[in-house]
Amino acid sequence: MIVIMKLLVLGGTWFVGRVVAEQAVARGWDVTIFNRGRSGHAPTGAAEIHGDRENVVDLKRLAASGPWDAVVDVPGSVPTVVRDSVRALQPVVERYVFVSTVSAYRAWPHEPVSEESMLHPGDPDWDPGFRHWDAVAYGPLKAGCEAAIRRDLPEEQSLILRPGVVLGPYEYVGRMRWWLGRVRQGGGVLAPGDPGRTIQPVDVRDVGRFLLDMTESRQSGVYNVAPPAGGATFADLLHHCIVATRADAEIVWVDEDWLIEHGVRQWTEMPLWRKGAGTWAMDTRRARAAGLRCRQLRDTVADTWSWLSQGGEPVAHERDAEHGITVHKERELLAGAVRDGAIVARTCP
Repeated sequence: MIVIMKLLVLGGTWFVGRVVAEQAVARGWDVTIFNRGRSGHAPTGAAEIHGDRENVVDLKRLAASGPWDAVVDVPGSVPTVVRDSVRALQPVVERYVFVSTVSAYRAWPHEPVSEESMLHPGDPDWDPGFRHWDAVAYGPLKAGCEAAIRRDLPEEQSLILRPGVVLGPYEYVGRMRWWLGRVRQGGGVLAPGDPGRTIQPVDVRDVGRFLLDMTESRQSGVYNVAPPAGGATFADLLHHCIVATRADAEIVWVDEDWLIEHGVRQWTEMPLWRKGAGTWAMDTRRARAAGLRCRQLRDTVADTWSWLSQGGEPVAHERDAEHGITVHKERELLAGAVRDGAIVARTCP
């Protein structure tokens, strides 16, 4: 039986929200997106309402356009803003779906986490007074958003997803794009630590499909969203980048303690690299039991490169400039690693 649902997506033009809206339209759902109309484009087939969710008048106007079966809130990252959105929309939505983050866990990335792991202290009435990206505040802010939802909604009316790193077409942070671009240049490519280190990035399309499946079946609760731990490796990621770009590159793996001693910034200068034992150790059994299925990493890499090669452009964002190491610094590090005997391995396609 085909289920036609009315879905409201807050944002809906950047990355996760855009894919959710596109997939919902493809299912034949009645989709409305709400944003300020300043960046990105509405997916074909979705209705669009412009307004600022921080403006009470705009929120009331949005609520008057309801009702909806569910609202999907991906960009919400300020507790007071999410609180006000919940309160304004509760009378006209059956379910509030919030996309949180693994960063909401207090122990991440230092220890493995499950849905029962302790979160950062979350104040549902916290407004930090700024709206720019802040890596330190991001996790506690998302935890505060979750606290606002839990306080103002019955448990059965909310669905909270906590993905880890999300990759794929439309990704604007620049992690995958940087690795693809660097590998495409060829030559010796600096890589961090053990090539056998396992990683857990999730494809944005798998996040979208799981979110919509859970919304359609009216599920509630909290779910970590990522592939099983212990699957693909960092070497797999870079190998798939070489294959996708058809590059003539050699991956040079350098001891991670040596890299840290020489001032290489984890997670940014070397995207997706972090030494913490819990970085790629998220327990996702609950989501997989509920139906989460994740495609192979090679497909995410290949499809992202295909999208970029065909002129795909992500929304411009300040975080993009944080990622990747300069050519000069990479050459200096490679030479120093040879001199100091810090090379762990070399891998070619």
